Amino acid sequence: MSTDPAPLTVAIRRSWDASRYLFIGIPVALLAYVCAFLVVAVLMFAAVIIGLPALPEAAKLLRRFTDFERRRSAARLGVPFRPAQYLPLDGGELSERVRRVLTDPATWRDALWLPVQALVGNGLGYLTMILWPIGLLVDGAALTVVHALDRRVADEYGTPLPERQGWVLRWHPVLADLAASWSRSLLTSSHSAELADRIAQLTESRAGAVEAHGAELRRIERDLHDGAQARIVALSMRIGLAKQLLDRDPVAARLRLDEAHDGAEAALAELRHVVRGIHPPVLTDRGLAGAVRALAADVAVPVTADLDGVEDGRRLPAAIEAAAYFVVAEALTNISKHSGATAATVRIGRGPDTLRVVVGDDGHGGADERAGSGLLGIRRRVAALDGTTRISSPTGGPTDIEVELPCGS
Repeated sequence: MSTDPAPLTVAIRRSWDASRYLFIGIPVALLAYVCAFLVVAVLMFAAVIIGLPALPEAAKLLRRFTDFERRRSAARLGVPFRPAQYLPLDGGELSERVRRVLTDPATWRDALWLPVQALVGNGLGYLTMILWPIGLLVDGAALTVVHALDRRVADEYGTPLPERQGWVLRWHPVLADLAASWSRSLLTSSHSAELADRIAQLTESRAGAVEAHGAELRRIERDLHDGAQARIVALSMRIGLAKQLLDRDPVAARLRLDEAHDGAEAALAELRHVVRGIHPPVLTDRGLAGAVRALAADVAVPVTADLDGVEDGRRLPAAIEAAAYFVVAEALTNISKHSGATAATVRIGRGPDTLRVVVGDDGHGGADERAGSGLLGIRRRVAALDGTTRISSPTGGPTDIEVELPCGS
């Protein structure tokens, strides 16, 4: 009877796939060991104030590291990757960003994972090295002995031949799955915690939306009061004067009526401006791509527009189009007034479920949300639609504003 090495070959292949996961865990464990000490050092420096600016940046690096491990463990287990629900660390004052780091449960889970991974990852990686020669020796010997026996004798033991192979090497997949499972469970919040985080995010975005809505109403009221209303009052006064002069001085009455006509046109222009601030008619008439190109054409700075994602004729929900339009409008206004840029870019891309808007310039940077530059309004308007905003504007430039809006397309 000929020997069949297929069971051992399959066991070796599966064990090698699992071993690669465990071997990669060794450098991950070493890096986690170093990061654990760095986290302690950053916290100690933050305690004496001088290290506070480094705390949010260290948290961002830690998030990237643990995201890598989440993706790795999800791939090993064959489950979808679930990103952690972190509190945002972009924008706002330093004290607020530090508070978010220190009160974010997901960040503390990341920090707790570091020392555990440093111990378990190293231990399982080295155990894998030990099991390989043992597995090859024991399972190879078992394969040789079993196939040396007559198949009828093997059947009398009641165990199918293929199932008897690779029992030592099978420990590698078991260990790899255990390592991936505990990493995933430790780095992924529970369903109830995710719901609590989601509620907190929605509460914060709702508060921002209410405040943005209030600011928008005040702006409309101010525009109507200082613009259209004042012009209409002046129009009424001129018409009244014209009525008084009509019989005794028709020429003067005609001048008043001409002034009233001009005032009426100016009032209409003011009203159009207010309406445009609520929902630009150009969006309805030309779509998002056409509206953005119209904005780019009105800016003194040369603007390069890449709008391939929204030029296919498919319309987005009105609220999403309006938000994207206002993001571009506010960003281009800031570029014209404050950036000192010589060129700007607008890129809009459409994914399966998101609309991505990126506006950049080559100006001097240093954009600050607290300086009344409109960036806080962008963030609130986007958050009200459950979107995200990332702003990068180091001193010396360049400035990039990236917004992602859910479009459900």
